[in-house]
Amino acid sequence: MELHSFSPNPGSKHRNKRLGCGESSGHGKTSCKGNKGQKARSGSGTRVGFEGGQMPLHRRLPKRGFNNYDFRDKVAVFNVGELDDLFDAGATVDEAALKGQGLVNGTFDKVKVLGVGEVTKALHLVVFNASASAREKIEKAGGTVTVPTA
Repeated sequence: MELHSFSPNPGSKHRNKRLGCGESSGHGKTSCKGNKGQKARSGSGTRVGFEGGQMPLHRRLPKRGFNNYDFRDKVAVFNVGELDDLFDAGATVDEAALKGQGLVNGTFDKVKVLGVGEVTKALHLVVFNASASAREKIEKAGGTVTVPTA
């Protein structure tokens, strides 16, 4: 068996429909779009949820409750196991240092450290929060976890 002996499954490859290439293309004149109407125009179609002018379902149903999604705190998380390779013993690990090493990315309000992995170096973490297991592992290695004020 060699590369040149492979071929696609029968029926999996189709010839492209060559629209707008004249009558002899087999798709001439209206390019398979019928005669006139909204769907025959370029850029045709309606938005998602459009019901032909009828009051759409998402507006017919009552709205209840409160959604806190827009007001939530966005928390960036990382694991203690990732710290050992990136920082030297005695280093202060804060938000700026974590961004510099690529452990946390994007926009966020707070940083939290989780306890997956092992840490052997004494590091001084300045983070919003730490899980109990993460705090235990860092302090066991001789480091500290502090929460910045404001």
